[in-house]
Parts: sequence; C-alpha cells; structure tokens
Amino acid sequence: MRTYSSRPRKSQTTPRSSSGIPEPPSSDPSTSAKRPLEDSEANRTSKRARPSPGTTKSKPAAKRKQKSLTQLHFCVDQPIIRRCPLCDLRYTKGATEDVALHKVHCARVQKGMEWSKEEEREGYGTSITEVRSRIKLGNGRTGRIISFPADVGGKIGCKLSSLLQTVNVCLSAPPLSKPTLQTSKAYLFLIPQDGPAKSESIVGCVIAQRIETAMDVISLDSSGPRETEESPKRTVEVAGVFCNPQQLPTPMGISRMFVSSKHRRQGIARALLNAAAETFILGCHLDPRQSQIAFSQPTGDGNKVMQDWGGGRIRIYEED
Repeated sequence: MRTYSSRPRKSQTTPRSSSGIPEPPSSDPSTSAKRPLEDSEANRTSKRARPSPGTTKSKPAAKRKQKSLTQLHFCVDQPIIRRCPLCDLRYTKGATEDVALHKVHCARVQKGMEWSKEEEREGYGTSITEVRSRIKLGNGRTGRIISFPADVGGKIGCKLSSLLQTVNVCLSAPPLSKPTLQTSKAYLFLIPQDGPAKSESIVGCVIAQRIETAMDVISLDSSGPRETEESPKRTVEVAGVFCNPQQLPTPMGISRMFVSSKHRRQGIARALLNAAAETFILGCHLDPRQSQIAFSQPTGDGNKVMQDWGGGRIRIYEED
C-alpha cells in the first residue's frame, strides 16, 4: 500500500555547471515545479459547486397587514355642511364623529331618552318625587311627571346631564353652571314605552330655577316697541324680546324647556310648567299671569308657549 510519504521526493538541488557556478532556474513554464496563481484560483472556482437556478432558496417575505384605506371624493358643487330637517342640527357630511353625534342627537330629539327602572329604584322615595300621575295627553296616551334636584348625583345625575346636553345643543344654549344647578329642580314627563320591558321614555323636560329679579316684556307692534306711560323709552333686547330694564322681584325662572318632536302639541309643555309653578316652592302656588315666573332667553317656539301660558305676563331674566 502506497502512502503519500512513500512518494519519491524530487531533488531540490540546483544544477550546477561544469565550472561549479550554480545555474539560474529555467524560465520554461513546462519545467516549473509550481503552478501559476491564476490557474490555481481558476481551478478552485471551477471545482466549487454552483447551485442551479431551480434549487435557489429565497427567504419568505414578511407578511405586512395593509391598512384599509378610505377613498375621498371632492364635490365642489355640493356643500359638505348638512342641516338635518328633523333635529335642525348642522354637521359635516362624511366626518365619522359628526355623523355619529347626529345619529344619537336626532334620535333623542325625536323620541326622547329612556328612563329605566334602575334610575327609578335609585331615587324613589329619596330624591325623586312624583308630582303628577295619569296625565292624559291629546293623543290618548297617559304619562306622569317626576321632579328631583338638578344637582343630584349617581345614575340620575348622569341621565340628567346627558339630557341637558341634548337640550343645550337643540336650543343652542350654553351649559348650566354649577351654582345654577344647585338652586334648580328638574321636572321630567315620562310615558310608557311599547314592549315587555316596561321602561319609560323622557319626552319632556323643564328646569326651574330660584331667581331674585326679572324684567317685564314690552308688547310690540309692527313698528317696534310700543311707547306707553308705563314703559320707558329705554328698552333692553334679550333674545329678540324687548324688555323694560327695570329689575322686578320674581321668585322662579324657567331656564330650560324641551319636548321631543314626536310628542309636541299634546299638552306636555303646559303640564310641566303647571307642575313647576305649583310645587317649586313648598306651600306656595305661583301664578304666571301675575308676573311671578320668568323665562330665560326663549327661542321662537318657547316665546309662543310663554305668551300663551302666561297670558303675556311672563317676565324675562338673564342667566348668570
């Protein structure tokens, strides 16, 4: 058996000439003992295994979740601000938050809000007082009126806060301040809901406030405020109503009044105002026709109710 060590080694001795002087190595490539560097590198490269194109392995691409995109369209010939004919709210068409706000607000303006048994049990006998029951409306349905302090907490306070938010948006009115709520009572008109749940709906609301003074309303004609001996030449305009600037003692004011659109012209507003006039001050029945009640900056519809209910003797006061 031959091994590499048994191979004969080539003589590394340098040939000498006859004169004894060593001869230089031969420049002939065929006689060179070592291969050129270029040939060695080429042979090594050729001997390396080259993978075929079909066997090339590629790393799997990372899967990225593509976000859902929303296509926007610009219509320059149509306004993006829309006014709802049912709730009179203006909102931006296509804006998610505005559309959601309008949906909730429009449902409350038309149908009112739910009054569940949980709110009833929480305040029954403590903060809630049933003022009137079995009130017959113009459409044949019956309802009832409850009252409680406007600064009440808990579930009742959250319900009233949501209701007042809807009322303020509908009337374009600012929120009531904390001192105002502390001297106010809330009157709600409830009717039974259709269904087996036996819940009720809040279809009307009046906020009565303890006030000190208010101003008389000056009757108008086609030319403006009518000048009489009882009304001075100087007048004050409050929410489109001309008033005598003299402050007169007035015990009660109505800061908010609201009835859902589907339950109007059924006597709900009048029933709420009568309940507030009779029970706001314990043991004292207030008469609107004797200028003992005032309204706070009424709207057009509120002014009609004020004039009809009070016979033109309702006063006006400004909120703090």
